[in-house]
Amino acid sequence: MKNIKSKMRLFAMLSMVLLIGFASCSEDILQEKPRSVFTPDFFTTEIGVQGGITFLYENMRYLYGHAYYYSALETGTDEYTFAQSADNNFITPDLSGQGAPIQSDTYVTGIAWNTAFPAINTANGIIENAEAVGVNESLVAEARFFRAFNYFILVQQYGGVPLDLGSGELAFNNSAVRTSVRNTVPEVYTKAIFPDLITAVENLPVNPRLTGTVTQNVARLKLAKAYLTYAWWLENPNNIPTYPETSRTDPDGNDASYYFQEAYNLAVEGIENPGPYSLQEFYYDVHLGSNDRNSEWMLYADRTEESQLYNGADLGWSGTDGSANTAVWMVTPNYTTMSVDGVAAVQREASQSYGRPWTRMAPTVEVLTETFDNKDMDSRYDGTFVSSYRGNWDKGGVQEPTLTAANGMEIAPGDAVISFLDEYNPNVNYVNGANIGGGELPGRSDYVINPNEINRRFYPGLWKLGTYRTDNQGGLGQPNGALTRPFPIAKYSEFYFVAAEAAVKGASGSYSAYDLINVIRARAGKWRFDNGEQEDRNEDFSDELVAETPMDLDIYYILAERSREYFGEQIRWYDLVRTQTWAELAGTYTIGGNDATDHDPETFTRTIEDFHYLRPIPINQLDDLDMSEAEKDAYQNPGY
Repeated sequence: MKNIKSKMRLFAMLSMVLLIGFASCSEDILQEKPRSVFTPDFFTTEIGVQGGITFLYENMRYLYGHAYYYSALETGTDEYTFAQSADNNFITPDLSGQGAPIQSDTYVTGIAWNTAFPAINTANGIIENAEAVGVNESLVAEARFFRAFNYFILVQQYGGVPLDLGSGELAFNNSAVRTSVRNTVPEVYTKAIFPDLITAVENLPVNPRLTGTVTQNVARLKLAKAYLTYAWWLENPNNIPTYPETSRTDPDGNDASYYFQEAYNLAVEGIENPGPYSLQEFYYDVHLGSNDRNSEWMLYADRTEESQLYNGADLGWSGTDGSANTAVWMVTPNYTTMSVDGVAAVQREASQSYGRPWTRMAPTVEVLTETFDNKDMDSRYDGTFVSSYRGNWDKGGVQEPTLTAANGMEIAPGDAVISFLDEYNPNVNYVNGANIGGGELPGRSDYVINPNEINRRFYPGLWKLGTYRTDNQGGLGQPNGALTRPFPIAKYSEFYFVAAEAAVKGASGSYSAYDLINVIRARAGKWRFDNGEQEDRNEDFSDELVAETPMDLDIYYILAERSREYFGEQIRWYDLVRTQTWAELAGTYTIGGNDATDHDPETFTRTIEDFHYLRPIPINQLDDLDMSEAEKDAYQNPGY
């Protein structure tokens, strides 16, 4: 099957103003010479419609893998806090009182607004002109999917948003409009998100037309997730305010239980009619770089190693701007300062356990001690984190065959230099081993750190999203280039989670929440490779993990399972906000200080107010409005 492997920068648009520009695109999508400017009537041509579709896929890169958008959805949750080298792009969203408050000029909380509306307006243009152009309805369904996809992002983050971009509701706008009216949350769901996704489910193909394009089941999963989220919004268990103010009633007269049931029904339908999708047999393989775009990945923001142009970011030395996939750099500690026997034992390498270390975000102690408490049987900790940093000095040209490490013992290239222990061991003697705060245990040549004694300077990196290249040629490769891996957005496994969450909320059918979650947990018990030990491990703890599952599941158990399954995948903020558990589950956290030798964690308290459940409308949007200050204040979400 062909691939979408394209820089695909077809259009550059402002939120409410269309400015269409074209750079390049893959021959897999269309044959077209690069142009600099297009007029709006470009959408009245078949090549224009195809080009617009290409842009909708490419635009996902500006959210998924974007370093600072990643922070907006992970920092401040129960998964991540800010790390030693963080600036206000990470300290501010942590809400722990150590940075500036979130306001309308906070960069990270405005990214979604400024990225989604150009895609929505492009989709409007495609849908509006498609019939006259004569393109296949399944292609138009892709545009409908992405219009709903982007509105779903916006409504979750900002509440009600405008459906009229200047030329009428859901109409293509090609003029500068400096006024705006926000629709209510129910209007966004029932006028835009639900109708578009229902149509997409009906008209999209079962199998993707190109590798990575959306299908019937991708739309079905997104619709199930939208129903689930809307059901929670209607129920509003903790009385979180919404904006613009409106009653928590559905225009069609349905209640929360109706939408929980609809979410369940759709998710089960997706499970029973998988199409080309399936669960991987082992969790390890879900995120193994050489297995990217596997059968479990339903939607992803793609990149490529084959071409810097099509990758959309430099392959040798990249910044974090634009469409560069650099999110994982933010959660990678600076392991390169390790020194053993006077040698830089662990050097920057373009491989999945290493990559470029920016030390901007760190997991909390509770992640290692509570979320991932069963590290021996549940393979998801091992398939998520870098739990041992191994010597690669030989790839950097250092000739020494061995180095003297912990307890005066020798290590060779490939041996662990420092490891994070699975469980607390009171016998660890911290000696600042490897110049990165390591401790010693008798009989071990690697330095070690207890899981409850990590700090903002050194902690387990995120293996699952780590760098993967095939052009290292036995050396360190190009670790400073933007990642060429796709960034996952939707997985087949989430059908099970959506159905289980809906079942916990009262939905019923052929599978209980217990049944659904145990499909996921049984898979988690299967091992074929031990990532931390870097060795084969053929063991199966499925029965044990299933036996540990409570018969009566609650939302807290579902959320814990979601974190184990999707840790660090840029969705945790949505999970906590949807279920209104953000303040409860992420209100406090524990971690050590900014020094690698700090193994005395402190407890930090976050101030998560009700108004934080909505993001501020970005200042650039307000500045562009030709409205009075009172009208702008009314346009802004309360609290900002």
